[in-house]
Amino acid sequence: MQRRHFIALAAGTLATAATAGSGLLPGRAAAATAKDGIDAAAWHRLRRFVPTRFGDIACIDHGQGEAALFLHGFPLNSFQWRGAIERLAPYRRCIAPDFLGLGHSEVADGQDLAPREQVAMLVAVLDRLGIDRVDVIANDSGGQAAQLLVAAHPLRVRSLLLSNCDSEINSPPAAMAPVIELARENRWVDEWIVPWHADPVLARSDAGIGAMCYADPGHPGDEAIAAYFSPLIASPRRKALANAYAVALARNPLTGIGPQLARCGVPTRIVWGMADTIFAPADADHLDRAFDRSRGVRRLPGYKLFWPEERPDVIAAEALALWGLEAGEADIGSFSRPATATGTPPR
Repeated sequence: MQRRHFIALAAGTLATAATAGSGLLPGRAAAATAKDGIDAAAWHRLRRFVPTRFGDIACIDHGQGEAALFLHGFPLNSFQWRGAIERLAPYRRCIAPDFLGLGHSEVADGQDLAPREQVAMLVAVLDRLGIDRVDVIANDSGGQAAQLLVAAHPLRVRSLLLSNCDSEINSPPAAMAPVIELARENRWVDEWIVPWHADPVLARSDAGIGAMCYADPGHPGDEAIAAYFSPLIASPRRKALANAYAVALARNPLTGIGPQLARCGVPTRIVWGMADTIFAPADADHLDRAFDRSRGVRRLPGYKLFWPEERPDVIAAEALALWGLEAGEADIGSFSRPATATGTPPR
């Protein structure tokens, strides 16, 4: 089995200090600055844990105003949203949890990791934080969870911003097959994640997560590789949970969701990296048709699955527009332009 067939499942000043919700376990508060996003050390200091029946959920709770919920992809964690959150924290209270089995969330013994359980966990986190409604921003398998959330709880979702992700007609994508196969044998983490963590150059190569899912050959950076993969290999139990997350994606949880999306009434914007080899342009078109209040599709030539990490300025600009807000270019980053028409990502 070649690693190159892996779906990669797997960027400013912070605004206000994190707001601690009622019932949160003790966490470390921090404020930090970075040239283009929140660095890993500051991100770790911002992390809190929200106690739920599903386990203690690792969560970033930062910013002010109405809440926005950021849902990361696989096998990443909330660190994926560092650039977007540092841009949007002045406008929203940004909530970014780690899914069960990924990142730093501490999963309860025996907890099912199926997609609908992940959504129930998100609702429990929002309840614990005293949040009734959210603007949802999602990518990859996080987009799958976002659709399940809006279908089951449409009154809790104020708006939805989707980037490359699952759809009813493509979940799981074909590229997940080798991942699921190895994960069923508890081999995927050891055979792919462990080598990538040990060798960032490999992780960025054609045999790793980089070439498959990022447009910039310098992504993901060493810091991001450590932030994403260290928790997955921290112990035998953590490895087993990451494998279990992948296995839980084997069955399409979006089957039959069409009628619910068609009547959810949630303003939805879709932004798609057009060079993605995991989720095709047809998936974006399907989602555009699926939502009764779709605001259409913005297409980003040259970008792949995890473009939100590379272009947090686009996420910020699209989110603010969807929310009916405006910000100057200096507020959201220096690259508030779409990808160039030639398909070459701007540097």
